[in-house]
Amino acid sequence: MKLSTTLLLALAALPALAALPALAAETAPLLAIPGKVLFESKLDTPLPAPWKAAKGKWEIVEGALSGAELPADKHGAVLRMAGTIPDFIIEYEFKFEGAKTTSLSINAVKDHMSRINITPNAVTLRRDDNDHEGPDKAVTYAVFPVKFEPGTWHKVRMEMVGDTLLGQVDDLTAWGSDPLFATPKTAPGFTCAGESIHLRNLTIREATLNPAWEDVKAKLPKPGEKIAPVAKGKGKAKAKAKSE
Repeated sequence: MKLSTTLLLALAALPALAALPALAAETAPLLAIPGKVLFESKLDTPLPAPWKAAKGKWEIVEGALSGAELPADKHGAVLRMAGTIPDFIIEYEFKFEGAKTTSLSINAVKDHMSRINITPNAVTLRRDDNDHEGPDKAVTYAVFPVKFEPGTWHKVRMEMVGDTLLGQVDDLTAWGSDPLFATPKTAPGFTCAGESIHLRNLTIREATLNPAWEDVKAKLPKPGEKIAPVAKGKGKAKAKAKSE
């Protein structure tokens, strides 16, 4: 009887043991090794300073942070955390509730630096235009076709260490490098074009370079290698997001 009980316990543990390799792979370091938590919120209560809504309407709806563009602003909704941050890992979840596009963006000391731009049909990782009217141009590292249904949650992860950026939405991953990324990183924040986007479970951590990054990088698409055609009718929303 004792042996049978032990055997039953061992069999009951098999599903959990089988799940361990998948879990380890899911949490394996990419570009960065996470360090100290700089900011953390479930986004079920209003964000405190130094967060500030620059444009649009940001409020708590059904236990999540909701962002929506206001027609009177004639600009997409923008919410940012003031100040400079070190090399970092940012993670959060989002779902579309009618919005045309949303992004996680990082600024340089002057103008924009980088972003993960998301529409219901595409995920784009890019270095932003850093001077708008000047000679500088945005650089797109990847555009993945997707189909994000309204009301479904998806996970975003952005890592920046030194001169390298890595972006991940669900299991879609891309990276790129640029000297601009090695300059001070400021004002991480969210944008929304249209109405509305819901966000939850935000964490910002300090980060250091993963010693195995070169091995990880070798298994990822090269910058520019994964650029899918933009879905018809989405160009206007994407162009608008560049200025937010």
